[in-house]
Amino acid sequence: MAKELTFSIIKPNAVKKNAIGDIISQFEANGLKIAAAKLTVLSRKKCEEFYAEHKERPFFGELVDFMTSGPVMLMALSGENAVMKNREIMGATDPKKATAGTVRSKFGDSVGENAVHGSDSPASAQRELSLFFEKQELVNE
Repeated sequence: MAKELTFSIIKPNAVKKNAIGDIISQFEANGLKIAAAKLTVLSRKKCEEFYAEHKERPFFGELVDFMTSGPVMLMALSGENAVMKNREIMGATDPKKATAGTVRSKFGDSVGENAVHGSDSPASAQRELSLFFEKQELVNE
């Protein structure tokens, strides 16, 4: 199995709940390591660039408003099959449908405010990581 990097965001609602430590602990307990992290408030421009694939969808404005409403924790996670492992740890997009014990089941409030984002493929991870981190910032041991 290949070691890879994936991208994760702890969203404003989970940051507001002081869940950063619990979420990171869940990643680490499942074999993922933090390769880079930063707490920041996303600019509207950067957020719109990040979610550009959803620009024509009716929820786009609400999504950007939410994601720029407070601090987020941006992370690069490293590990064996990190993309898929992160998606398993996060759980289903809808917290009500997420398996008990997953991050979204514990900290998500709704489909839109579901506590975390994670890349859906290695290609997406590469694109998303490059939006927020310089290559030299990533520690992939």
